[in-house]
Amino acid sequence: MFEFAWLWVFALLPLPWLLRVLLPAADSGEAALKVSFLDELEGLAGRRARISLPTWQQQAPYVLLWLLLLIAAARPQWLGDPLPIAASGRDLLVAVDVSGSMDYPDMRWQNEDISRLELVQRLLGDFLEHRQGDRVGLILFGSKAYVQAPLTFDRRTVRTWLDEARIGIAGKNTAIGDAIGLALKRLRLRPAQSRVLILVTDGANNGGQIHPLTAARLAAQEHVRIHTIGIGADPSANGALGMLGLNPSLDLDEPSLREIAQITGGQYFRARDGDQLQAIGASLDTLEPVDQQPTQARPAQALYIWPLSAALLLSVLLVVRENWPNNPVQLFLRKRRFLPTAPQWRERLERLQLRRRK
Repeated sequence: MFEFAWLWVFALLPLPWLLRVLLPAADSGEAALKVSFLDELEGLAGRRARISLPTWQQQAPYVLLWLLLLIAAARPQWLGDPLPIAASGRDLLVAVDVSGSMDYPDMRWQNEDISRLELVQRLLGDFLEHRQGDRVGLILFGSKAYVQAPLTFDRRTVRTWLDEARIGIAGKNTAIGDAIGLALKRLRLRPAQSRVLILVTDGANNGGQIHPLTAARLAAQEHVRIHTIGIGADPSANGALGMLGLNPSLDLDEPSLREIAQITGGQYFRARDGDQLQAIGASLDTLEPVDQQPTQARPAQALYIWPLSAALLLSVLLVVRENWPNNPVQLFLRKRRFLPTAPQWRERLERLQLRRRK
């Protein structure tokens, strides 16, 4: 189907005539001698020969040129048949704790001791980048919660922002309730079947203005499913702390995280090392994607190049006609008797002189 993308451009069609009527005539301000038969004299001298055509025929090329430019500016295009585009997946927000305790190096990954945040960046980053068809986003929270990456299909950029997260960037405390509330604000406008939040923390709620369970109940009302991940090693996994009788996951509030997941219809996962966190990512990958409302797209082929090329060609022909004596256009018009020949110009001039003598 043929159509103009910007049909309103044709409202500019009378613009040249309006400018001619409204603007004053150009005046150089210098005295000039007007000769009524200057065109005939120039033609006899061979300098220039103008086409003797009626006024409407002289203006026709310029009218056509302006019309071609308007057609090109209106963006003519040929639209193909509508093609359905299936949009599958979920709107998945990941809220990562960046409080001070996430800097604790009690995680093991590939025979290396690394911090909790570093392990989350390595494994959860892979999880996000492979979420084909999902719109993903990132929230960082500590004493306050911030949207680091809004929901987007650009998963690689979201992973980059996760890798650039630093301990304490959002404060030293842990505001789990605020993180859930912020995610709820971002997800509530999305389809109800596709709202998912993955919450990763290693502590208990000790900051913010919203209690985590209150935020979880609000999330359940808005059909936001929350999967919680508690991260932290067991005492037996760290020899030094085990000998001292200290538990590196002492601050982890597993009952609250389990209840948040239960209220919203999600699951609670416990990550004690890198292998378990990797297994959690695989478990989350098994969640069935929810088909969202399909969209349609019509392939469009731009056609503006044709009227624009015609306008360029016509402009060249007009310039040649005005500035190149005896050009092919003039020769053609002479042959068709549109343009008088030199003898005809001489005859006209003689008649003009006789008329003036009388």
